[in-house]
Amino acid sequence: MFGKTGKPSIMPLRFMADTQEHDPDKPSETASAPPGLRQDLAVLMKVRLNFFVLVTTFFGFILASRGAPVDWMKLLHTLLGAAAAAFGSAAFNQLMEVDLDARMKRTADRPLPSRRMDPLAAFGIGWVLSAIGIIHLAVKVGNLAAYLTAATVAIYVFVYTPLKRVSSTNTLVGAIPGAIPPVIGWVGAGGHLGWEAWFLFGLLFFWQLPHFIAINWLCREEYESVGYRMWSNGDLSGRKSGILSALWALALALFSFIPTFRGFSGLLWTIGGPLLAFFMMGLALRFARDGERTSARRLFFFTLLYLPVALLLLLVSWKSAG
Repeated sequence: MFGKTGKPSIMPLRFMADTQEHDPDKPSETASAPPGLRQDLAVLMKVRLNFFVLVTTFFGFILASRGAPVDWMKLLHTLLGAAAAAFGSAAFNQLMEVDLDARMKRTADRPLPSRRMDPLAAFGIGWVLSAIGIIHLAVKVGNLAAYLTAATVAIYVFVYTPLKRVSSTNTLVGAIPGAIPPVIGWVGAGGHLGWEAWFLFGLLFFWQLPHFIAINWLCREEYESVGYRMWSNGDLSGRKSGILSALWALALALFSFIPTFRGFSGLLWTIGGPLLAFFMMGLALRFARDGERTSARRLFFFTLLYLPVALLLLLVSWKSAG
């Protein structure tokens, strides 16, 4: 659902971009038989991509619960609501992009462009799941979690998705819904929208940008051919994409010092958090220098590694409020 550019799905995470679903350089596999209904539903709802949504929502909830017993039942309801809304928004996203998906080799076999699924059925799935997710959160978790989830769906479906055809700023816009899931988890556990919640949002926001740019550059020819507007369009040398990735990684590194200054993380994050981001910046600068696909892929795969490592460092280092 909640997701982003070059689409994905850490998660974003989309709540993250569609291209996060698999290795951009991995050749498409031709199945010997058409996928069954279960496989088509999993693709329509971007189940693999939206696993990142659940991971980041989970970590937001657990971090907000530090210093107090975890309400496991409330955590379950938070994850169920977030998952349903994410699955629903993924269905809407594919409905809105079915014409472009049909023209790209890596997406042409999705259930809608391949005409294995009726668009009306996908529309119903999108509405039902999105509504169930938001209502479930409102009833079982809290209004703020439901409002944030509704905003995530709205931005992803009605702003980010159409903007991809119009402006390269879609990358920035798409990073917003990709960064909200940990905040949903945070408020689901009863946390307030203070420095800690905004830090979790910013961490996911800045992380997504080098991740998306690497995907965009690796897939730029397909995106350009169907009319997607991406930062990497026309960047044959990779210099522009590498420099942009390095700048966003630098922003992530500097942003990573906030928990230290605000006093809600320990020494482990103070050292490890910025170091991870600086290493990402180094990979981006290498990509900018040589413009090789191997360098872009190295950056892409490190962004995938960064998120779970950073979240674990935060979990170990986090200090409960007060």
